[in-house]
Amino acid sequence: MAVDPQTEARIAAAAAVAESFQHAGGQPGIAYGIIANGELVHSDGIGERWLGGPAPDADTVFRIASMTKSFTAAAVLMLRDRGALRLDDAVETYVPELVGLKGPTADSPTLTVRHLLTMAGGFPTDDPWGDRQQNLPLPAFSELLRGGLSFAWAPGTRFEYSNLGYALLGRVVAAAAGSPYLDFMTGQLLVPLGLDRTTFDPAGLPASEVARGYRRSDEQWSEVPFDAYGAFAPMGGLFSTVRDLARWVAGMIDAFPARDDDDDLHPLRRASRRELQQPHYGIPWLPDASPFENLPKQTARSYGYGLMVEDDTTHGRVVAHSGGYPGFGSHMRWHPQSGVGVVALGNSTYAATRIFATDMLDVLLDGRSGRSSGPAPKAQGAWAATLEARADVERLLNEWDDAIAARWFSENVDLDEPLSRRRAQIERIREQIGELRPEEGQDPVHEAPSHCSWWLRGPHGRLRVEIRLTPEKPPRIQTLDLTTAMRPNDRLRAIVDEIIAALNDRWPAFPSSVATATSVDREKLDRLMRLASAWAGTCQHAEVRAGDGETATTVRITGRSGNLMLTLKTDQENVLVQKFSVDIAM
Repeated sequence: MAVDPQTEARIAAAAAVAESFQHAGGQPGIAYGIIANGELVHSDGIGERWLGGPAPDADTVFRIASMTKSFTAAAVLMLRDRGALRLDDAVETYVPELVGLKGPTADSPTLTVRHLLTMAGGFPTDDPWGDRQQNLPLPAFSELLRGGLSFAWAPGTRFEYSNLGYALLGRVVAAAAGSPYLDFMTGQLLVPLGLDRTTFDPAGLPASEVARGYRRSDEQWSEVPFDAYGAFAPMGGLFSTVRDLARWVAGMIDAFPARDDDDDLHPLRRASRRELQQPHYGIPWLPDASPFENLPKQTARSYGYGLMVEDDTTHGRVVAHSGGYPGFGSHMRWHPQSGVGVVALGNSTYAATRIFATDMLDVLLDGRSGRSSGPAPKAQGAWAATLEARADVERLLNEWDDAIAARWFSENVDLDEPLSRRRAQIERIREQIGELRPEEGQDPVHEAPSHCSWWLRGPHGRLRVEIRLTPEKPPRIQTLDLTTAMRPNDRLRAIVDEIIAALNDRWPAFPSSVATATSVDREKLDRLMRLASAWAGTCQHAEVRAGDGETATTVRITGRSGNLMLTLKTDQENVLVQKFSVDIAM
């Protein structure tokens, strides 16, 4: 399709964004596409489909992980439109193992299909546990459900991302359709749309056309084998291509505006495709970007049905969804008003494709504007199991105990990072920091009842610990993240002190006494300093939050009107600053 010169220039700029992202080396390869006027107008692939292999292209098959959720949601609405189910039906109507399931409070409502579609079912966030359930056989899934489920919230009161919820929707689809989920999805959705390379099993495709997934281990790429189709496939089991996904995105964009045209070119009617893309449940607001990058851009985020809905002050409404999985990362996003969209696929574990897809769409939408608003998060208490897990993790960090690890760690923990490596990491941390104790004056943070992050302190530094529990009953630890914050050496400390002093100067600028590498843009550093000073006001205190203390440190700076997070990296001799960034500290 021919495009005008201005659009060509924007496409070229978007392609440069993709090139820059790939050159950073976060994955062996990426494939991406740009959609406009209902067509794939540009696509490319950079890097390798597999180590030593050819570059990917628009027809290379990648696992798209949680982008599958929009397909599952579409199937639910197809069945609703046919009268086979209602969105306010109780889930137990279709999943008998849940009959009698009680919510976390006596007044909790019955779990409904709509709750699951909007991520308001009340289950705790279950990444990465849910990813490791992908190939769970249906009988084992039934057994898991009969064992009971743990709720973080009463259904219908809070958004929290749940893979389990969409696995349950797969059961709903199968029961309402009277046929297996896989058969309904393939026969009623994928084939009618002509998505020939979108599949739950890539084994039937030529191996040369399928990207292999990788994860980084010991500074090397190691291949991650594909998980087979199973009970959790409805939340993340699809494989697809840029070309097929461009068609999927184009079908979503085509739902706007509402009109009188024929509506028989898509298996899901146009009104229902619009319904997928409406903000059905608000997501707690978080800063979208640093105010030091072209001024603040605030974004209100909501969940539709299998899709994220974002309203920001720059572009208005954008619809999107990411996919993250061992071996792969993916993202699709589009701007319904202009009809422009992008698809990005990468072949490394949780590849950060959202970053460059967002930047690409921003470039393509240059000059547009919109409005936004959003709900604010509310603090909640923790499960008793979360508090118990926190206490046991603290014991584990000070002295490894196989019994504690076996009791608490879900099976995905060892799969994501072998326990032997985790134990070695913990031993290194103890050697670096010393005996760990809870930090006084630092209360633990609970984003949800199943979550906890807190700080421990030793003689030589600090350690941030974060855990998330699974939705099983009883719940177990699915995520253990450790971030060390070593005391900076004398030279790093001196540089930080000089920067704080410069922030408090009448004319803030990056200290002239601090040398930087030739790759560092000093003018940009000066702009950052001015903006940071305007935001924070008089700065007084710096608290270490991350870094090895030798060549890198991240500190939280307390300002009179706002707080900052400063990250600094130098060469081995602490002579040249190689990286400097400042951001808001919430």
